[in-house]
Amino acid sequence: MFDIGFWELVMIGVIALVVVGPERLPRMARVAGLWLGRARRVLGSVKQEIDRELKADELKEILRKQAESNPLQRIIEEPTRPSARPAAQTASQSVSPNAATQPVAASKPTASGSASAGSDPRP
Repeated sequence: MFDIGFWELVMIGVIALVVVGPERLPRMARVAGLWLGRARRVLGSVKQEIDRELKADELKEILRKQAESNPLQRIIEEPTRPSARPAAQTASQSVSPNAATQPVAASKPTASGSASAGSDPRP
């Protein structure tokens, strides 16, 4: 990261030994290690937060593009298929004019309790 080699670390250690002294050098090294660990954790958490934000932005962009290419209005305005028509509409369209004079057999109720729309009105 900082491209510090072995000889640079030795030079820093010698200078620290001369300036701080041999009694306080171990305590100072421990404190420096603690601060370095905290700094790494903070940088790691900031990096994770930035990654999360980037992924959230990418997801928002994908959802926006998807909404533009297939809007809900177009889905709602699509004509209904014949199989998706209401039961009363298909039953009234399938009855012939002669069927009114013929007796109608009782049809079996479906799971919802209504008569089957596609049943044959003839006995």
